[in-house]
Amino acid sequence: MAAPTDLASLLEHEAIKALKFAYLRCLDQKRWDEMYELFVPDGAVSAYSGNKYRYEGRDAIIDFLKRNMDRPALHTSHHVHHPEIELLGEDLAAATWAMEDVNIDVDYDFYMVGRGFYEDRYRKIGDRWLIELTGYKRLFETFQPLSGNQINMTASWWATNGESSLEVQ
Repeated sequence: MAAPTDLASLLEHEAIKALKFAYLRCLDQKRWDEMYELFVPDGAVSAYSGNKYRYEGRDAIIDFLKRNMDRPALHTSHHVHHPEIELLGEDLAAATWAMEDVNIDVDYDFYMVGRGFYEDRYRKIGDRWLIELTGYKRLFETFQPLSGNQINMTASWWATNGESSLEVQ
């Protein structure tokens, strides 16, 4: 995938990067109303944990995230880097992002660290890029109690096809 060679393409890449960074900031800060506005109004899809948790529509996506993450005891930090962004047309783009996350839950006594890759698709509506599809598949995920010293592998790109063995609501 070649880097952008003209100013217009470079600006589109930067706008897509800013969109993804806003998505992660909203996720970690639990800013659900703001995150809602980052998705296309029709046809948004999320496919988390190797497509294990798939939701269609902004309402369903935000509802899933709220149900599982909107607690003061859950602390998350998500980072993406190494974007491979491809402009597929004037109003369509796709990207692959390397992802790192840390999740600490003091109520459920766990510390989880994972790595993987997001596969996203974006649509430009007016002058604004929005998320049409976002989802990740894990390279690995480790899980350990905060109160203990044992680390458990709960997802692996190879052993579990990137799907977590942890259950959520």
